[in-house]
Amino acid sequence: MPTTASSSTYSYLGPAGTFTEAALKQVPEAVGATWRSVNNVGEALADVVSGRSTAAMIAIENSVEGGVSATQDALATVPGLRIVGEYLVRVNFVLVARPGTRLDEVRVVNAHPVAYAQTHLWLERNLPGHGHIPASSNVAAAADLLQSSGGTGTADAAVAPPGITEHHDVEVLATEIGDNANAVTRFVLVSRTVPVPPATGADKTSLIVELPVDGAGALVDMLEQFATRGINLSLIQSRPIGDALGRYRFVIDLEGHVLDERVADALLGLKRFSPNVIFLGSYPRADATPVEVSPRYDDEAFVDARDWLRGLVSGVDPV
Repeated sequence: MPTTASSSTYSYLGPAGTFTEAALKQVPEAVGATWRSVNNVGEALADVVSGRSTAAMIAIENSVEGGVSATQDALATVPGLRIVGEYLVRVNFVLVARPGTRLDEVRVVNAHPVAYAQTHLWLERNLPGHGHIPASSNVAAAADLLQSSGGTGTADAAVAPPGITEHHDVEVLATEIGDNANAVTRFVLVSRTVPVPPATGADKTSLIVELPVDGAGALVDMLEQFATRGINLSLIQSRPIGDALGRYRFVIDLEGHVLDERVADALLGLKRFSPNVIFLGSYPRADATPVEVSPRYDDEAFVDARDWLRGLVSGVDPV
């Protein structure tokens, strides 16, 4: 990473106590550094581009809701960025209120839209007919309860992360209110463009690819760049480009590293196929699970094939 004056600053979606902060706590380089709380993904990435921060921690995917569209769209439109790591955070929620509030008194709930989507079944079951006010973050949802004079905000309760009582004077009405106990959010650490790290054998590569035409078979043609090289995709999600109906870009995570022969060959194929390929980075998988590769697609197979072709061209009969 850069070694400028801002190299010890990391941006994250705040305020303190968010799941994004929990992800940043997993970064060894961030220990003892300055952490800058921001309000949204755009501000976090602007910090990186401007040099205010070395890197920013942002949510990119949730096991329940899928890809985070705001992050995906920002990475597609802000140049000069590179994902340098990924981190997983188990996600669950508590319902909090101003001290003295009872659960049966709750009529309106403050919650970040993503948090609300992951708790709405519990809320509908336990608070039938409740109203929802969107919040800018999970911590802000709880903080907003205390903002108005006398603690009489519009919402009666808030969906917040566990540990919120360490930051705000609220009372926990219910714990483990997430609809899926196995919910996990994937975060990525984004820096300015840097050389890719060495391959570890347990890597992931992120791309954004546009189709050349809106026509039959275009998506299949793109996917064949991966399938014919034995590359598994762990994420593929379409996002509108915005310039016309039917025009989409695809956010892709694949198993492997750009220095792997099969991945490099696939990227060359994509570059010939697509009018715009954005390489977001190759980085170690958070779960450190080694990528399994068939012998047909390992590095040696690609090297042998190139050597065979060189022999043909030079007049050496294949052995």
